[in-house]
Amino acid sequence: MQDTDALKDRLIAAISSAGDVESLEQIRVSSVGRKGEVSLLMRELGRMTPEERMVRGPELNALKDEVNLAISRRRDELAEAALQLRLSEEWMDVTMPGRTRRAGTLHPVSQVTEEVIAIFGGLGFSVAEGPQIETDWHNFDALNMPPEHPARQEHDTFYMHSDGNDGHPPHVLRTHTSPVQIRHMKSHGVPCRVIAPGRVYRADYDQTHTPMFHQYEGLCLDRDVSMANLKWTLEEFCRSFFELEGVELRFRASHFPFTEPSAEVDIRCSWADGQLKIGTGDDWLEILGCGMVHPKVLEAGGVDPDQWQGFAFGMGIDRLAMLKYGIPDLRAFFDSHVSWLRHYGFPPLDVPTLHAGLSRTGL
Repeated sequence: MQDTDALKDRLIAAISSAGDVESLEQIRVSSVGRKGEVSLLMRELGRMTPEERMVRGPELNALKDEVNLAISRRRDELAEAALQLRLSEEWMDVTMPGRTRRAGTLHPVSQVTEEVIAIFGGLGFSVAEGPQIETDWHNFDALNMPPEHPARQEHDTFYMHSDGNDGHPPHVLRTHTSPVQIRHMKSHGVPCRVIAPGRVYRADYDQTHTPMFHQYEGLCLDRDVSMANLKWTLEEFCRSFFELEGVELRFRASHFPFTEPSAEVDIRCSWADGQLKIGTGDDWLEILGCGMVHPKVLEAGGVDPDQWQGFAFGMGIDRLAMLKYGIPDLRAFFDSHVSWLRHYGFPPLDVPTLHAGLSRTGL
């Protein structure tokens, strides 16, 4: 019968000298595995007398427990050694500052849109919306634009495909936000004060024109609205938007099918040293068109022109951004250049408000 103390000393020595997990596993299998030395000795217990088993059984169980404990401890030691080796080879300085990730910026069009909404919200105007694909009636007829008007030609307007079998003219990509006036009057009635910012489309492309750009439309209808109210509203907007105490506007008689009387509005400016400066100087710069809503437009919106009247105006959001933030080329707004957006963009969480100020420093 094999001496358990000698066997234990031999196995413990082999376990302690195991240099890796694979060697340790071989020792485990050869000692306490199904056909290991300790397991084979324990099988002999069945051939012993009860008296012999009482003596030999506890010895073998204690041997097995000590071998398993030694294997477990050695496995932990090998794992710790492997971890320390890896840490020594794959180290990093956790006290170093992390890599900064450049924050995104808000596009100037989005910034100016928020500014416009904030200003007119302070003047009691709400925001109205409409579809970008419009019917020919909403985009032209309801706005008192005759069939021969140049804006209805294909060289100026994007028409949608039509099979021509339904008897209706094809839809268009809206050429202005004015159709929102008609839709709002028909769905909400009067009185009303709304602005309608959004994308519009025209077949044009140069330094100051793009096929898609942004406008906002303003509409105010009530029983006693006049051109004086229009003038005050536009002056208050320009004063707030350009952040100037004194703003001088010039109204020039003009013609728009959807307003009567109509006017184009210029703002005083200067071009000293090739730099545009709003609010001072001897020059004038056109910024918008406006007028009193034409009675036929009121009728198209379901409003009685004998009882109600009001004014409307429209401005280009992209143009306002160019004027306020010194952006020279409208086409760059849509080129998707990251460097351009980083230069002219705005902090995304810095929402403009009247009480906090509208201007923000680009990143």
